[in-house]
Amino acid sequence: MNQIEMNLKQCVIDAVSRAFGLQLSAGDVVIEIPKEKAHGDYSTNTAMRLTRQLRQNPRQIAQQLIDHLDLQQGSIRQAEIAGPGFINFFMKSDSLTEVIATVLREDENYGRSNDGQGLKVNVEYVSANPTGDLHPGHARGAAMGDSVTRLMNFAGYDVTREYYVNDAGNQIRNMANSLQARYLQACGVQAEVPEDGYHGPDLIKIAETLKAEYGDSLAHKDKAETYPFFRQEGLKAELAKLKEDLKAFRVEFDVWTSEQSIYDRGMVDRALQLLKQQGMTYESEGALWLRTTDFGDDKDRVLVKSDGSNTYLMPDIAYHVDKFDRGYDKLIDFFGADHHGYIARLKAAVQALGKNRDDLEIDIIQMARMVKDGQEFKMSKRTGKAVALKDLVEEAGVDAVRYFFVSRAADTHMDFDIDMAKRQTNENPVYYAQYAHARMCSILRSGQDLAMADSYGLIQHEKELDLLKHINEFASVVAEAARTRQPHKMCNYITRLAQLFHSFYGDCKVLDQQNPELSSQRLALVKAAQITLRNALGLIGVSAPEKM
Repeated sequence: MNQIEMNLKQCVIDAVSRAFGLQLSAGDVVIEIPKEKAHGDYSTNTAMRLTRQLRQNPRQIAQQLIDHLDLQQGSIRQAEIAGPGFINFFMKSDSLTEVIATVLREDENYGRSNDGQGLKVNVEYVSANPTGDLHPGHARGAAMGDSVTRLMNFAGYDVTREYYVNDAGNQIRNMANSLQARYLQACGVQAEVPEDGYHGPDLIKIAETLKAEYGDSLAHKDKAETYPFFRQEGLKAELAKLKEDLKAFRVEFDVWTSEQSIYDRGMVDRALQLLKQQGMTYESEGALWLRTTDFGDDKDRVLVKSDGSNTYLMPDIAYHVDKFDRGYDKLIDFFGADHHGYIARLKAAVQALGKNRDDLEIDIIQMARMVKDGQEFKMSKRTGKAVALKDLVEEAGVDAVRYFFVSRAADTHMDFDIDMAKRQTNENPVYYAQYAHARMCSILRSGQDLAMADSYGLIQHEKELDLLKHINEFASVVAEAARTRQPHKMCNYITRLAQLFHSFYGDCKVLDQQNPELSSQRLALVKAAQITLRNALGLIGVSAPEKM
């Protein structure tokens, strides 16, 4: 919440208390920026919200509130009633221009808040099998998860970024068998990649590396004997490549947790025994089932199959219990669209083990359709025909890929138009925003010999005030985007900030030799806008170039 809106809220709360003897909280008062400039700088619908409680006409309530407003307290120039009972506030210009000093003082910390109040949060995202290149589906999850953690950190949450390495299932077995076949082929031995294996070029490269290091010393040994070697080497190489690609995409993690380690530490067995002891399981058709219907799931779920192997759910239960036991207040998972049906059973399972299901929140990230030259790219990790993240980044650039992937809500489908992402025109939103930042930096370089003002009484133009109001909203938008885990709200903010700056620049001459005092004040406004835009871009992992 920014200072202007906080002051207005308190002003309204005090007016309600004086007029009607009611005590409201900050959450009871809504302050908004009207869409129409004629309706003031800010407005509130408090009078209409009090209608039922006070049993009065909302316009009458609004008039009484205005009569009891302390205009000086709220830096309000004028307050008037509009429509069915809105109160519109017209602010004193100095209440807005104070924002410039705040931004210049706080600089890289402008927009930070304590909205999260130090809540200890674990955020898990990407968690792709280390069996090949990351594809655009993973990339969208990476951009989304990383942007959310940046926003949450900035908004005062205590965030841990975690990657769950799926290294204990059938996919790893398929990868190891595929690598073994590729190694044998590299040694001139007849071998076929399993039908359900991985056929991409990455395993061929790993096999060639192993051939160069070990020669054909493994080619004539029993396959069962050398399988652990190929599993270990394949995992090591794939995981290293995965980390390298993510780092190049500006995505890093605090914790990497191995699924195999969950088994090795006995956590799966302990969780299973605890579920049995609590009477949450039963046997049917040779399998062990979890009574997830007791906790709202549409049907019970299998934990252990009739052949004695665990389903994916069992180690996931143990893993999430471990995360809770590490002391987090909230767990947040970003899952792909194919995991939508998984949410209810996982929440039911953690509840069955005595955890609060509401402390586990799962966001679904829909796939992104890759489009180039009007045609869709098809993706298949196993056939090797996937669009790899690193290839996408090489073609469109990290900035465009990251921006586009978080520019829509995570649960909505999107088309990623590679041609648009590469276009250096105002049609491309990331280019438009970065160009605005570069222009700001150019103005600041041109005016570097002019002392920047520390008072801003001449900042009164409509376009200046529009820009200032939007700058003032930054901390509120950061907090809201973090709270709702919706980084596309930051993209919307960035686009609007760029629009308002370009509009201001078109109408207001910043560097005017005939008016150095106004120039120095406008230069400070440009600096405030530049800081805000730079910080905003950084929160979604996009660079802020100084020259373009």
